[in-house]
Amino acid sequence: MISYIFLQHYWWMIVSLLASLLVFLLFVQGGQTMIFRLPGNESQKTMIINTLGRKWEFTFTTLVTFGGAFFASFPLFYATSFGGAYWVWIAILFSFIIQAVAYEYRSKPANVLGKKTFDIFLYLNGALGPFLLGTAVATFFTGSYFSLNYMNNVLWATPFHGLEALLDGRNIALGLAVLFLAKTNGLLYIINSIEDEDLLIRARNKLIFNSIAFLAFFLIFLVSILLSKGFAVSGNGSIVMENFKYLHNLLQMPVVLVFFLAGVGSVLWGIGTSVFKGRRDSIWYTGAGTIAVVFSLFLIAGFNNTAFYPSIYDLNSSLTISKAASSKFTLTTMFYVSFIIPFVVAYIWYAWKSINNRKITEEEMKEDVHVY
Repeated sequence: MISYIFLQHYWWMIVSLLASLLVFLLFVQGGQTMIFRLPGNESQKTMIINTLGRKWEFTFTTLVTFGGAFFASFPLFYATSFGGAYWVWIAILFSFIIQAVAYEYRSKPANVLGKKTFDIFLYLNGALGPFLLGTAVATFFTGSYFSLNYMNNVLWATPFHGLEALLDGRNIALGLAVLFLAKTNGLLYIINSIEDEDLLIRARNKLIFNSIAFLAFFLIFLVSILLSKGFAVSGNGSIVMENFKYLHNLLQMPVVLVFFLAGVGSVLWGIGTSVFKGRRDSIWYTGAGTIAVVFSLFLIAGFNNTAFYPSIYDLNSSLTISKAASSKFTLTTMFYVSFIIPFVVAYIWYAWKSINNRKITEEEMKEDVHVY
């Protein structure tokens, strides 16, 4: 017999894994922010857009899957966040919609808006998507302004419905950290997938600034949450503020701590090998590290008697894994369905390798009938 508590924690781990994969795949968005300043000519821009364009659907699909898994396993979070903080989610979804439109119509015949308009769409998605996602996730640690009544109807305490998260420096720090991480991974992916020596030099020069910016903002966020009060669940089920709660979570869950430290080390190793050794496969080190770090952060936000979606307006309206989870029947059914995930991952890996079986060149862009 599978226990209800196990199922709740199992599905939080699945949601955390999907979130970590999404943050890695945001390298597409990060690369899109480079299309105006990185290329030295139109040919290089075409190569950048096409190497990213062959992967944008992976990111979009993972975003939808992440949202669907969250909705199915923790519907009260979905209802509370999307029902209350809807402006920030509308902004995120809109940025991804214009990305899809841009890739679909950028090079179509009779494009009345012109390529530059769609290039701006790609840039806006690249800049706003990661930043707003990072800002929204930061509220898992810093809290939001909502309350729930006995029927779980949500009341948002500000008229900004989620956008007030931008008033907290810690949220902005994580938003910028995710943005510059996406830029860093985007540059590393361009280095790995395009055969153009001048473009490689340009990308490595950009890599230094963006990786330093990522590390600085991530360190600001990390130190601020580890040294601040966190939202703990007391013995009677009420929510209380606990000093150094997230630091305690890391130390009290040594496996998570090992994952986190290994992830940080892998990201640093990937950046270092690209900058100082000129390696072109560093995206796989930073990618694996990104997944490990984000996965660990989600676990310390939800495990160890912690409110993963806290309310700073009404503490006891905060959402925990047990409070927000679906019924045992639903989680059990989805548990068995989740056994197909490894096969889906294997298919994605096969499709990825097939798309990337050779590096993009200028000659290919001239010959290929399907160019974004």
